[in-house]
Amino acid sequence: MKPCLIFDLDGTLVDSLPGIAASLNRTLTAHGLPGHSDARVRSFIGDGIRNLILRAIPKGAEPATVESLLGLYRKDYALSWKSGSTIYPGVANLLDELQKSGFEMAVLSNKVHDFTVEMVREMFPAIRFAAVLGQRDGIPHKPNPAGALQLADMLGAAPENCVVIGDSTMDLETAANAGMRAIAVTWGYHDRERLLAAGASRLIDHPSALPALLE
Repeated sequence: MKPCLIFDLDGTLVDSLPGIAASLNRTLTAHGLPGHSDARVRSFIGDGIRNLILRAIPKGAEPATVESLLGLYRKDYALSWKSGSTIYPGVANLLDELQKSGFEMAVLSNKVHDFTVEMVREMFPAIRFAAVLGQRDGIPHKPNPAGALQLADMLGAAPENCVVIGDSTMDLETAANAGMRAIAVTWGYHDRERLLAAGASRLIDHPSALPALLE
């Protein structure tokens, strides 16, 4: 039986760092706060937008300020994400190959659900993902296994027959917490050394290397 594949989005399928950084910096500037380089913002990504904001601002900010930043960022990013998001080289061909080979595929992201669904729909119109889940109110985000286990249920697959594919230590933890296998990609936002330190046993440096690990 072919494994079901659960892909992370940001840093795995799509390089969304430029768009996230630009939107974040506009939001910070509007509140009189200093911005950050793309390299710095890279270290903020992967744990939901609230943590993105909290990591970008001085500690001890008033709750009202945090909520205002979140609201403005959501509005700005909704209007601007397309100009700062690109598919990683080789990913489109990989997904097409996997689809033609009969793999069931899904997306699980800590990006807000509406943004996740829109980005996947717009950037991969020819790919039939069985399900796409982003961060939803009341559902704990990765590395909590709730989303991954929900996807397994939606796909009718046992957790042990699912593979989580992502660029972060959070994806590795999610897979472990859900009783799933994991494959780490090295082209995203967590460096190889960080992934290895987190226990990654299977890593790939290019999308074309994935099919061989699924045989």
